[in-house]
Amino acid sequence: MYGPGFADDPAAAYRRLRTHGPTAPVELAPGVRATLVTSYEAALHVLRSPETFSKDPRRWRDLADGTVPMDSPVVPMMMYRPNALFTDGEEHRRLRGAITDSLARVEPNTLRGYVERSADLLIDRIAPRGEADLLGEYAQVLPLLVFNRLFGCPPDLGERLVEGMSGIFDGVDAEKANAILTETLLDLIALKRARPGQDMTSWLMAHPAGLTDEEMIHELVVLMGAGTEPQQNLIANSLRLLLSDDRFAGSLGGGSLPVEDALDEVLWADPPMANYAVHYPVRDVVYEGRLLRSGDPLVVSLAAANTDPALTTSDQRAGNRAHLAWSAGPHNCPAQSPARLIAAVAVEKLLDRLPDVELAVPVDELVWRPGPFHRALASLPVRFPQLTADPTPRPAPAPHDPRHDPPPPPTNTQAPSPAPTPTRPTGAWARLRAWWRGE
Repeated sequence: MYGPGFADDPAAAYRRLRTHGPTAPVELAPGVRATLVTSYEAALHVLRSPETFSKDPRRWRDLADGTVPMDSPVVPMMMYRPNALFTDGEEHRRLRGAITDSLARVEPNTLRGYVERSADLLIDRIAPRGEADLLGEYAQVLPLLVFNRLFGCPPDLGERLVEGMSGIFDGVDAEKANAILTETLLDLIALKRARPGQDMTSWLMAHPAGLTDEEMIHELVVLMGAGTEPQQNLIANSLRLLLSDDRFAGSLGGGSLPVEDALDEVLWADPPMANYAVHYPVRDVVYEGRLLRSGDPLVVSLAAANTDPALTTSDQRAGNRAHLAWSAGPHNCPAQSPARLIAAVAVEKLLDRLPDVELAVPVDELVWRPGPFHRALASLPVRFPQLTADPTPRPAPAPHDPRHDPPPPPTNTQAPSPAPTPTRPTGAWARLRAWWRGE
């Protein structure tokens, strides 16, 4: 599940795996064995049975005995962290409560404003060119701007956080990426302990759950992981669908855009986190004739479950949100509403500002990034009639309470050298840095 073949056509892989039954053996990375859940019914059974299937990776036998080395590329995504994602029972309820209570303090209208202003800033940059990579220059950067605002994260720390998180998702030098992420989050926590503000980081710190610095680090890891990579994939995959599917093309550029329908279809057919929700049987279990051994990873394929042939087309129609893209059971995503709002506003704003946008290459030539967990495009090149950017200055989303905000990062006083065709940095963190610097 880690090679380009799987990334190019995961649906074919799921069809082959279904011949084994509702669960099938897979390899997540070289030497990393797991069982993939491919049926909708089996997925719900696992997700809703915490007494039988634990989320705690300390039960992972192959990692504990050294069969899977710590430098395996999938370990940072699967290893134990003291946060709501990797705990069970009362500990899970305490850690999840801190997240849900803090998320509840985010006003939807305020969040919409952050997204709209961030989207306008990014669109103003690409509008005069007539072409863009909507993944690297829009879908990747927009959630980072919103995330940095919500979590009170200054841009210099934001760059490092994205570098670390991107490395973990891509499985490239995962140990280094994990170290960067941990060090940067410690810096953010120290900043917020000294200067709390009206932001998610400060609210988590002040929560009655009494999170330690270690717990703060790992709560932020799960929130950042959910708020960046999956969010950008939801935006990009929805734009891909809207720009390539004849069912949607007739509505682009006028009237009410079918964005909500597109989001529903992507969440059913191409969920941004396609395979995750890792569980560990607490004892040997026989399910539908297959032995699931205690301590072996059981990965729920949210994508395969959503496209299970046992479901009818009416089950997967627009407006039906019984898909598993947000998982299910006690560990379902606590940020479904904010995540959907961010994606919907990002897509609506882009299509409203650039109504004649179209793919620059045939849809079947788009490249998908390899990886066992996500469903992620490598790029989304588009073209559109050149537009003059709105001359009205668009300030970045303003903080609620400026007195508590960290000082801005040092600015480069040297004027940049003009270049007709600048070289664009690669990688989400490099693109974000370039955006902040005006490159």
